[in-house]
Amino acid sequence: MKIYTKTGDKGTTSLIYGQRVAKNDLRVEAYGTCDETNSLIGLALSHLNKENFQGKEIIEKVYHKIQTNLFHVGAELATPKGKVVKWSLDSSDVEEMEKQIDDWNAVLPELTNFILPGGHPAGSAFHVARTTARRSERCAVSLGEDVNPLVLAYLNRLSDLLFVTARYVNHQLGAVEKTLHS
Repeated sequence: MKIYTKTGDKGTTSLIYGQRVAKNDLRVEAYGTCDETNSLIGLALSHLNKENFQGKEIIEKVYHKIQTNLFHVGAELATPKGKVVKWSLDSSDVEEMEKQIDDWNAVLPELTNFILPGGHPAGSAFHVARTTARRSERCAVSLGEDVNPLVLAYLNRLSDLLFVTARYVNHQLGAVEKTLHS
């Protein structure tokens, strides 16, 4: 299989079902930003490979599913209106993230101030992934009614989970969270 097709050399790409659109189309921007988020999650996880702490395996398992689901989100965003989505999300995907947020948040110090992104390289990378997840959500919202509301809920909850994961990783690895006033 060749990696290059040359079909995009003039600034267009194909959505699912073959419809050609400009590479700066809102749909392409939305699913492209999901891809960025997915890659940044991979980067964050790679920083964890150097560490040994209780809970690392759970993080890897949780994010393996999330990275897979981000492909489903991308499929939703790359499917033109009125066409059948081949890979879709389920409300249980959002509920699983909510449970994980609650579980990890329960062991964290209470937030009494805004924290600055940073800490351990893995925690910092999860913070960066959070910001791209938020951007992906904004791009999806820009598509208006053409977007499955479950995609919006998923991206919103994902950014919450990424925030809590960054805090959880920093906490587990002893990285101090800096606040606005520290």
